[in-house]
Amino acid sequence: MISVTINGVVHDAMSGERLIDVINRTGMKISQVCYHSQIGPIQTCDTCMVETNGQLVRACATIASAGMEVFTESEKAVAAQREAFNRILSNHVLYCTVCDNNNGNCTIHNTEKLLGIEHQAIPYHSKPYEEDHTNPFYRYDPQQCILCGRCVEACQNVQVNETLSINWEDPHPRVQWDGGSTIGESSCVSCGHCISVCPCNALMEKSMLGHAGFFTALPKPALSGMIDVVKGVEPETGYGAILQLSEAESRMREGRVRRTKTVCTYCGVGCSFNIWTKDRHILKVEPLDGPTNGISTCVKGKFGWDYVNSADRLTKPLIREGGTFREASWDEALDLVSRKFAEIKTENGPDSLAFVSSSKCTNEESYLMQKLARAVIGTNNMDNCSRYCQAPATQGLFRTVGYGGDSGSIRDIENAGLVLIVGSNTAEAHPVLATRVKRAHKLHGQKLIVSDLREHEMAKRADLFLRPKPGTDIVWLSAVSKYLLETGMADTAFLERWVNELEEYEKSLEPFTMDFASRTCGLSVDILKEVAHMIAEASGVCILWAMGVTQHSMGSDTSTAISNLLLVSGNYMRTGTGAYPLRGHNNVQGASDHGAMPNFLPGYQSVDDPEVRSRFEAAWGVQLPSTKGLDNHEMIEAIYEGKLKAMYLFGEEMSLVDSNANFVGEGLSKLDFFVVQDIFFSATCRFADVVLPASPSLEKEGTFTSTERRVQRLYQVFEPLGDSRPDWRIIQEIANRLGAKWQYQHPSEIYHEIASLTPLFAGVSYERLEGFKSLQWPVAVDGTDQPLLYTKEFAFPDGKARLFPLSLTEPTDQPNAEFDLHLNNGRLLEHFHEGNMTYRCEGIREKTPDTFVEVSPELAQERGIQSGTWVQLTSRYGQVRVRTLVTNRVQGKQLYMPMNSVESPVNRLTSSHTDAVTHTPAYKEASVRLRVLPEVGESPLPRINHRFGHPTPQHGVEVERKWNRPDYRMPGSNGLVQIQTK
Repeated sequence: MISVTINGVVHDAMSGERLIDVINRTGMKISQVCYHSQIGPIQTCDTCMVETNGQLVRACATIASAGMEVFTESEKAVAAQREAFNRILSNHVLYCTVCDNNNGNCTIHNTEKLLGIEHQAIPYHSKPYEEDHTNPFYRYDPQQCILCGRCVEACQNVQVNETLSINWEDPHPRVQWDGGSTIGESSCVSCGHCISVCPCNALMEKSMLGHAGFFTALPKPALSGMIDVVKGVEPETGYGAILQLSEAESRMREGRVRRTKTVCTYCGVGCSFNIWTKDRHILKVEPLDGPTNGISTCVKGKFGWDYVNSADRLTKPLIREGGTFREASWDEALDLVSRKFAEIKTENGPDSLAFVSSSKCTNEESYLMQKLARAVIGTNNMDNCSRYCQAPATQGLFRTVGYGGDSGSIRDIENAGLVLIVGSNTAEAHPVLATRVKRAHKLHGQKLIVSDLREHEMAKRADLFLRPKPGTDIVWLSAVSKYLLETGMADTAFLERWVNELEEYEKSLEPFTMDFASRTCGLSVDILKEVAHMIAEASGVCILWAMGVTQHSMGSDTSTAISNLLLVSGNYMRTGTGAYPLRGHNNVQGASDHGAMPNFLPGYQSVDDPEVRSRFEAAWGVQLPSTKGLDNHEMIEAIYEGKLKAMYLFGEEMSLVDSNANFVGEGLSKLDFFVVQDIFFSATCRFADVVLPASPSLEKEGTFTSTERRVQRLYQVFEPLGDSRPDWRIIQEIANRLGAKWQYQHPSEIYHEIASLTPLFAGVSYERLEGFKSLQWPVAVDGTDQPLLYTKEFAFPDGKARLFPLSLTEPTDQPNAEFDLHLNNGRLLEHFHEGNMTYRCEGIREKTPDTFVEVSPELAQERGIQSGTWVQLTSRYGQVRVRTLVTNRVQGKQLYMPMNSVESPVNRLTSSHTDAVTHTPAYKEASVRLRVLPEVGESPLPRINHRFGHPTPQHGVEVERKWNRPDYRMPGSNGLVQIQTK
């Protein structure tokens, strides 16, 4: 700590702290237009000038030093601040009352009021540019742009999409997309960073335009006339009186505009933000205070919410009669469900029923679903979609370090000296997490290694990109571990102190020589040695992996190999190290955490542990089943065997997302009774006997748990649409009709019960999660959580980790003469999985209207294919018809197909092969043949898709170029042209 004196008062500061942060923390008001605490100093606006040692300096770019004496309100400082802001006003027309951004948070409005500038000293000068409305989600108005550069800095150095820039050498500078393209045809990914940090109305969500203000929906001629009136009265009245009127209008808005905190319902990153609404109209998403994302969002989190108000939302229960469905009352539908469940249980036993929870719904809802299965029906036939993606990663961590979750926080990844990404298209599947890696790599020298079949964005950015043969990651990972041990580059001190089973593990590595790995994986020995040296030399290593690892027949073993490598190299137990299995859905971590699994009660407490069972039995007042139930893969097999008669599924598109979809769909059709609970009539609903209308996240309260083990609250934004209901209420009503006496009035009561029974969440409460507060499990009774795991010991009785021996397993369903192409699959930035939510967002559909299959240029030339050619893909299990996209992201005879289609789902082509340990389907092991169809259509990606853009990377806003303009002078400096005042 050091001391600085500000306006005569001594204040504490941290050594190295920015002066502006010190001033802001004291509560003193100082103008600052371009500065944003989450972006850092940009130095374009000059409004934060202060005086120290007789000199004017920018507070945002000045580091506090011991004994510094600072004056924010000296004559020299105030004159410079006002001079700088007058320059800004020359780029901006103040028409606050009729501006949709007049919501109390406009930096220009608030700075004008703070500085008390009554008249515009430098006349406004228009720019020779039109508004740009070519993006479906937002518009740019260069006439209102003050050239602060916040948007550029956010795009270049926070999101690191590197689309925006300012050509400071132009006579009339403006913000540019791809150096001069329209927004719609640029590389802009519509992440919304630029809009979120814009200090005025230059960048604005289209959903705000004409909706936020009381006068803003008026026709443009009327608005222009009102603006002219304001301009006309300003010389006589001054800005003060005009701002009073706009502030009155702003306060009026507070009565009809709600700002509600929620948590994103898409991927597992766990972004949180305020959502602005007027009635059921979503004005905008405002990220700022989220512990994971701050100002960051992706296109889905920022703009992908139209589905909530979709016209085809389910709003009434449906009952099948013959081949059709009819609407029914809730009482009729729930009575039918409870009666059929009771009859099937009586006739066939409790294990003839199965329950599948949702990774899209809340922790409390997954908890109630497993409680319904176990405590009311009496079966452990309970699962969730982590079986389809993340169970192998969890298994690998269970084997080696004890907890099945990320080793640290997403922000902690930024502290790594090296990030290794294996089988994860992070920039598209987990975009906000990817920004943290991209930022550290660009700005802080972090090294990046990527192993993948495709050259996606993270692969292009990597210092080293590996392209191993499909299904061989376990080989090169084990070979690198063996090489580290043999060459003395392993962390022997760490191994001796913290790790068991080294000798047995070393024996298992005997086959994994560098030569064997090179032959098997198609990677040179030199490349593999380079990987090993980069790991050994790094200050800390984080390994990120996802479905490219887990969705293989050896998914658990490859995940184990990753953790083994981290142990061998000593990369646990400190910041910037550890294992990061990237969870796919918003609550796939939470669904498993809270007991929606066949072998675990909440908190990974085993169903066959008598002590655990007795605790739950005492609390629930029932006797619980003690043997492992069916997972969702085994459930389908049990239907075919005649053992499983009924299923209750909510919030999952099982008929499309499960592998070998034709087989699964036929199985679901054989059920005696099938209940599906969802917000839309999904493809899976076609097989149902009863369809129950549920509510999405914006219509209920509860908690989600993100990939970094972070538990967060979401608050209700809207009332449930029509007769739809939150899932937890529906589950409770079914349970009570079956004899339970649950009386939960709010999800907080459910979580109180969870915490009382689950040591992992003992200290979690809604009070401790209020607002943007969060907790990362395990959480002690006193509320102490663990953002970084394993700082004192590993999660085994002796506190030590365990190296786990592995053996080689070859991929299933490999190519042959008939099925000669390897088909890979995965996510797409714009859409989420099959697209049930995102296809109902008009702007996303405009950018990416359909699915496609990526074909390499060499294969396209060989087969006479061009982008837009229709092909038929046939596997051993099914076929689909799809258009091609020719791209060098894939190579040779490897294809890639995104998941986002209901009409041509990729899982019609995948097999029933699974990981031997977890039964996670081997989605990534699929072989197909390709037949070119005679018709050629347009490219499946329109020209307005960001993949056709050309980013313009640079080091932020490059403010030095502004300072080099002949018309720039630092405010208060000699030689500045005198500004006239009235």
